[in-house]
Amino acid sequence: MSFNLAGILRESAKARPGSLLCQINETPFTYSQVDEISGRIATSLLGLGLDPGDKVAVQLPNLPQFVFTYFAVLKAGLVLVPLNPLLKAPEVAYHLRDCDAKLLVTFEMFAAEARRGAVEAGGVPTYVVNLPDSTALPEGAKHYDELYFAEDGRDLHPTNADDTAVLIYTSGTTGQPKGAELTHFQLYMNCTITGELFGLHREDIHLAVLPLFHVFGLSSVLNCTVRHGAALVLVPRFEPEAVIDAIEKNRCTVFSGVPTMYAGLLSIDTTQRDLSCLRVGVAGGSSLPGHVIRSFEKKFQSCVILEGYGLSESASATTFNINAEQRKVLSVGKPIWGVEVRVVDEKGNELPSGPEHIGEIVIRGHNIMKGYYKRPEATAEALRDGWFHTGDLAYTDGDGYFYIADRKKDLVIRGGYNVYPREVEEVLYAHDAVVEAAVIGKPDDRLGEEILAFVACAEGVSVSADELIEFTKERLAAYKYPREIRFVAELPKGSTGKILKRELTP
Repeated sequence: MSFNLAGILRESAKARPGSLLCQINETPFTYSQVDEISGRIATSLLGLGLDPGDKVAVQLPNLPQFVFTYFAVLKAGLVLVPLNPLLKAPEVAYHLRDCDAKLLVTFEMFAAEARRGAVEAGGVPTYVVNLPDSTALPEGAKHYDELYFAEDGRDLHPTNADDTAVLIYTSGTTGQPKGAELTHFQLYMNCTITGELFGLHREDIHLAVLPLFHVFGLSSVLNCTVRHGAALVLVPRFEPEAVIDAIEKNRCTVFSGVPTMYAGLLSIDTTQRDLSCLRVGVAGGSSLPGHVIRSFEKKFQSCVILEGYGLSESASATTFNINAEQRKVLSVGKPIWGVEVRVVDEKGNELPSGPEHIGEIVIRGHNIMKGYYKRPEATAEALRDGWFHTGDLAYTDGDGYFYIADRKKDLVIRGGYNVYPREVEEVLYAHDAVVEAAVIGKPDDRLGEEILAFVACAEGVSVSADELIEFTKERLAAYKYPREIRFVAELPKGSTGKILKRELTP
């Protein structure tokens, strides 16, 4: 069946061409403008020799150019690979090689690092979105503006519903990020259903401060807003005061964020602000503490927070609380339409309800990825007997609501970003002084968790904590490197020699 996700833009542009699609600062773009611009960029991409199915990596903060490029890639039948702009050159190179990227779009502030990664990956062509009034480029890169110059827009390439639209990277306990293949149809279903759940409509103005390169921001914010013909106010970086300003000035009605964002907004004095426009807050990324929900709704009295659960592999939403009357605080809600969710034991048997029956969350439905790109063994391990095994632990209550209990994997969630300990450990092991390393999460009031590393050094060799932190800082994105190093003579081990992280105290 021929189906292209960019149809959500084309149909909304037909229905309300002059209506606002996105705005950054004082610069607005209507649906018809974004449809026309993205069409010309799609033509330019194919004119560069890219073929349908080729991968285009996009490493941008929340800017209009992200929106333009995303829909251009879809229209051309290409595959979008969103990357975190904070990645260092070796990380950029790894992702570009792994996904077989044919082109990279990045931002001037990160362009030098990105270009080094692109060169290391074999010379991937690099286009740079510049700051206003700037034309600075790293050697060998080109200006993004060159992609605007095609004479006509591109019709939607006739992709199939089950063709890959987005390849979104998610790490595992091996430390090697894997690309989850999400299809045109999966992403369409997810944004359609999610928008209906929190009642998104054409008059809504959705604040987009969640990174659009993350599945939550891409599917539940960008796709959702465009699918339902609403408007986006783009904010490139989360700063509580700036977000409050944007909500008040633009009369935003919907805010989507991770728990640290909600906690950050609570710190701002809003007594002289008119924030009565805000009607709903969508929460995900990690569990939202009950006191934050209650405090936020007391402070922003017109707003109700609705919490959900999802993963990159599930195209974002999997469960959701649908409204204030039916939600349960601390629960991530019930499965969305067309999706089955179970809590099972180690043998795959479904567990009865109750907090005493904690097991692994498994999912099947229209939202589950095709698989991990070029990783059949990892795909087979995750997708067993038709169910996707999340590695997350939960329980249900008698009404069918789900409650996240813990992470089966060693995942650390710092400020809403997933940090996988093995990846950090491998960098630590690359230092000559380090013979053993273990990374865990340390509870943190502001970020949820902070990165803590336990290190044992080679006999007779010394290194300071500051030196090790700087070593990792040069090789990892800013949200990944450990903020604290604790030195030990030897890490605790089991009978097989495996390091026992459960015996490490934060």
